Amino acid sequence: MILTLLQLFVSYLKIGFFGFGGGYAMLSLIHSEVVTHNGWLTNGEFSDIVAISQMTPGPIALNSATYIGYEVAGIWGSIVATTAVCLPALTIMMLITRFFLRLHDNLYVKGVVKGMKPVVIGMIIAAALLLIFPHSDQGRSFIDGWSWLLFFATLIASVRKVNPILLILLSGVAGILIYGFA
Repeated sequence: MILTLLQLFVSYLKIGFFGFGGGYAMLSLIHSEVVTHNGWLTNGEFSDIVAISQMTPGPIALNSATYIGYEVAGIWGSIVATTAVCLPALTIMMLITRFFLRLHDNLYVKGVVKGMKPVVIGMIIAAALLLIFPHSDQGRSFIDGWSWLLFFATLIASVRKVNPILLILLSGVAGILIYGFA
């Protein structure tokens, strides 16, 4: 149990330190740690957790850390993973806040931020592709025609400025009608 908690801590500390660009950009790193490297979840379970993490209040990385930690090692796993993913951001923000007023006009700082923008965009695109074209453990896609229909209907409704809360509720109802409670 202690070894598992240590593995959770190290994995989520790594996610917290190297997951630049917010939750969507972190998804490919979280997937790599949770599914590929440690094998704690399957691709299907990971996709379900991402969906739940998007619908619940709070950042995706924090929500997924809490849920995955609980799945792997119970309540202590949840506490360890959540703490580990928050620790780097808290530390970095304390340091940045302390030095920001002196460094915000620094050319090197501006260069670093400008150089990170394309990387963050690339990570978000990688996460989107991971979610659009996931594969089950048997090597075939688990997204069916209904999923694509719901995706495009929600995309069109989003472009037309339909309330996101209404879209989430309607998508949930459609999911229950199409797939049942299974």
